[in-house]
Amino acid sequence: MVIASVIAAVALVTGTVAVIALGIDRNATPVNGAYGAISCSAPALPGTTVGVQVTDAGDMMMGQAPMRATLVASPTSVPAGRVSFAVSNTGVLVHELVILPLPADGPGTRPTGTDGKIDESQSLGEASRSCGAGTGDGIAPGSTGWTTVTLKAGRYELVCDQPWHYAAGMFDVLTAT
Repeated sequence: MVIASVIAAVALVTGTVAVIALGIDRNATPVNGAYGAISCSAPALPGTTVGVQVTDAGDMMMGQAPMRATLVASPTSVPAGRVSFAVSNTGVLVHELVILPLPADGPGTRPTGTDGKIDESQSLGEASRSCGAGTGDGIAPGSTGWTTVTLKAGRYELVCDQPWHYAAGMFDVLTAT
């Protein structure tokens, strides 16, 4: 009986430690990429700065139609030349920003693959790193990412290309004059 009690106590302690460790493990990546917030802001950026806010309705949005996720740029018109994008993720899912030439068919018309992503081969730049510039594994909730590109006069589509986010309407249009 004493041995059984000791084994039960060890199992209980081990199980409790494992549950606590799983609860604080922020390195794991769930299906929607939503583990913990990393608070930070962008530094002073060169050129004209466009603020981009990406947000969502959390896990409950995944079954929604529409998904209730947005990508909003401000301003939506800038002078051609150096343009910096400061992307703030105010949602609970991981997001990103990819800058692409606007397709001839207009915004939101890019085909989505079976993986829920679009073709990024024409990307002019990307902000997908938490608390840093350029590409990474996505901008964590509560975090900011940024990038600076040189844009010619024209129209551009700003998109979130996390799986199914573009198809759900996470895009905006930017005009460079």
